[in-house]
Amino acid sequence: MRKTDRKNGRNTDGTFAKGNRGKKPGTRHKTTLAVQALLDGEGEALTRKAVELALAGDVTALRLCLERIAPPRKDSPVRFDLPPMEGAQSAASAMGAILASVASGDLTPSEASGLAGLVEGYRKALETTELETRLKALEEKQA
Repeated sequence: MRKTDRKNGRNTDGTFAKGNRGKKPGTRHKTTLAVQALLDGEGEALTRKAVELALAGDVTALRLCLERIAPPRKDSPVRFDLPPMEGAQSAASAMGAILASVASGDLTPSEASGLAGLVEGYRKALETTELETRLKALEEKQA
């Protein structure tokens, strides 16, 4: 049974009716295509007008131009001494170092979260490699 949103009847469980595969990847909405057709070839003139308005003191146009020149920084490099990762077990010491850096104020919680994700990904890769090696050794032993 498919779940639907009561307000608009939309499908909320991510499945479609039998035979309906949904839109093809990359399909664009008709409105988006119409707007693109309208603006096609006008980018330079619109940009010039926005710059003129910004120079004339229009604060909104000024903000728009500045955001294009120097967009807000989404991420910055983190300086942190991470213990060497030599095996899956060393992830615990790396996570401890990250936690200690947050506690001392050297890392923000969001920076630590990003680093912890990297450590976890590396640990999983090491673990998978180790399991694959052990499985191959067992298969060779059986053969």
